Amino acid sequence: MTSFLFDGHDTAPITILLAHGAGASMDSPSMTATATALATAGFQVARFEFHYMAARRYGHRKPPPRAETVNPEYIKAIADLRARGVTGPLIIGGKSMGGRVASMIADEMFAKGEIVGLVCLGYPFHPPGKPEQLRTRHLTGLKTPTLIFQGTRDEFGTPEEVAGYGLSDSIEVVWLEDGDHDLKPRKSISGFSAGDHLKTLAETVRDWAGRIAS
Repeated sequence: MTSFLFDGHDTAPITILLAHGAGASMDSPSMTATATALATAGFQVARFEFHYMAARRYGHRKPPPRAETVNPEYIKAIADLRARGVTGPLIIGGKSMGGRVASMIADEMFAKGEIVGLVCLGYPFHPPGKPEQLRTRHLTGLKTPTLIFQGTRDEFGTPEEVAGYGLSDSIEVVWLEDGDHDLKPRKSISGFSAGDHLKTLAETVRDWAGRIAS
């Protein structure tokens, strides 16, 4: 059974399921801050870990596997969340690799009526310094309503690069000024704090979710 961390109220009308990035756990400071912001905006938020990350808690230092190999783990997490009695509209997503995995299973789950949308936090469009190694093929025809939050300083995909990718019309990219791959800005340069960006993120998700889940 998948282990979850929950934030927000179980009476919330919409639940968001989030997976972590390649290198940091589900309870990393950035994942915790994001879950808290989304819970404050009225969502129930559930976080889970892929097996390789969960194994690190027991001293097994496993490197991140290829993202597509953990697709079944994400599908199982959705089923396990429902088995725990979580009902109502579900949005899936995650940080970096977690969001990428969610994006690879989204259309299958959307077609089955399992989910209503997808939220990616810092999508890894390509490895840093390797803009030719694109991870966008499945995003050109994506049918699931999708929000991608990207920092304008993210070395996994800049505004100029992403503008040329031909992403599906169902995808809305929200740029957070001066944010890095963790969406964190430099306050002295941008005037924004990480908290400011998380508040924008949570309110944007709330408004968007109200449209897609109604």
